[in-house]
Amino acid sequence: MNDKQIMLIEDNPDDRDLTIRAFRKNNVLNPVTVASNGAEALTMLFGDENRDQGNPALILLDLKMPKVDGLEVLRRIRADQRTRVVPVLVLTSSKEEEDLRAAYDLGANGYVRKPVSFSEFSEAVHTVGLFWLLLNQPPPDPPP
Repeated sequence: MNDKQIMLIEDNPDDRDLTIRAFRKNNVLNPVTVASNGAEALTMLFGDENRDQGNPALILLDLKMPKVDGLEVLRRIRADQRTRVVPVLVLTSSKEEEDLRAAYDLGANGYVRKPVSFSEFSEAVHTVGLFWLLLNQPPPDPPP
């Protein structure tokens, strides 16, 4: 499962560390690229110097971030032909129904609320990794 890259877009350093730790605990050894806010994520995804690296196999996206929020990041991911089909899983602590609806309206592939305990979070990350990185058959990359 470790040849597909994961992009984690999360502004909270504790949540970033917790997510990576949960992946490692569950033997999800894929390389993880981290963006600490939405603006950085957009630069990493669309900056010319990064395009030769291809798209991540999975994007984990927090919603409540500084500079550019997660919904705007999702909007831009879906608007660009190069990233339109990349699986985006919203991983957030938001319990707001408006966020849930907006995420799906903008094309999120899933929405997971961050569990409070590490064991629940670890199990959620295991399930996410198993499905999106091992079982899911992604569409081919768009032609250049």
